[in-house]
Amino acid sequence: MDEELELLLSLDGAEYEMTPGVIVGFAVRRTKKTRATYEEDPAAPPRHQLRARAPAEGGGAPWVRFDNAHPIEQGGRRRKRIVYDHWHRTTKDEGRPYAFTTSLKLLDDFWQEVKRTLNEKGIPNDL
Repeated sequence: MDEELELLLSLDGAEYEMTPGVIVGFAVRRTKKTRATYEEDPAAPPRHQLRARAPAEGGGAPWVRFDNAHPIEQGGRRRKRIVYDHWHRTTKDEGRPYAFTTSLKLLDDFWQEVKRTLNEKGIPNDL
């Protein structure tokens, strides 16, 4: 498990041009486990943001983003729950809970969503 975590952490700052104009970037950092989710689950991932974007002048909004950098609310009016691990399917998507299990699964799920998005937009890719 430590090797998987180190792999995820090693991606911090990495950017890959998947096809001209389509960038996949990573921001992954260790943080103190001060949030309730981390206190309840010591195996929770480090703070992360995995983004696929097509930058325009000065950068573009992400098409796909998996992160735990900010909380989102889950549930209806009466039973709201705060979750940190989540993902966004579009730039307007407020976020959907993501059930983190391992760092490798997180990366796999991210790349699958990037492939789905590129295919949906008709952008050739080798994912």
